[in-house]
Amino acid sequence: MDSREFMYDQPSVLLALALFVLMLLANEVGYRIGHHVKDRLNEDIKKQAGSIHTGILGLLGLLLAFTFNMSMQRYDNRSYAVIKEANAIGTALLRTQLLPSPYDSVTYSLLQQYVAIRLKASNVDLTRFDERHRLNKETDSLQHAIWRNAMLASDLDARPVTTGYFIAAMNETIDARGERNAILERHVPEPILLLLYSIFIASGVLMGYLSGLGTKRSYVPTVIMTLLIVLLVFIIIDLDRPRRGLIKIRQDSMVELLVQ
Repeated sequence: MDSREFMYDQPSVLLALALFVLMLLANEVGYRIGHHVKDRLNEDIKKQAGSIHTGILGLLGLLLAFTFNMSMQRYDNRSYAVIKEANAIGTALLRTQLLPSPYDSVTYSLLQQYVAIRLKASNVDLTRFDERHRLNKETDSLQHAIWRNAMLASDLDARPVTTGYFIAAMNETIDARGERNAILERHVPEPILLLLYSIFIASGVLMGYLSGLGTKRSYVPTVIMTLLIVLLVFIIIDLDRPRRGLIKIRQDSMVELLVQ
């Protein structure tokens, strides 16, 4: 299933930069409002505004923890899916030795090509739909060729402890690919990111508003806090994009199959 969500299709750096700018603008707007009305408010109202801001920060921390945990779980699942598929292909490679000649060497060669295609697909951004579709068709074609060889081999040797073992391993390989593709499609839902951004912007307005109610403005701590928030959001977004950005899934277990 292709993802056509607006935020998911944008680079992580662009989304983080947009949040940083929006929070600073929101802070400035809040400061001007607070500075404009501060002489008309008593101390009780100012304390209430501070309490509301504390509550929003608490909500923000809860939502951040929830979103970070969600993106981290998806990253771990993708890493495990790579290892699981590599193990399944590795087993199939070893069991090609159980096939009768000439299907043992031919099938081994096809599986090596299969690994190369899967590695190539692992480096394709999920938003490059045409290239992904082409690689999926190539993978399907190789799967069919390998399966056809297995069927021909079973005509020569139908014993379950020889050809049957390879067919079982190939079934696991196909299942592992499907599971990995399904896991790749799972990411943090866009409404959660939009809610996160909305709360951040509202928090920026309130921070600026509280600064405007005071006699002096402390701008540097506000910028530092905004920067730290944006860095955390950047990590969350980057974790959620498995084939782009700074944080990527390691393919070592698949690469090792090419040198077997």
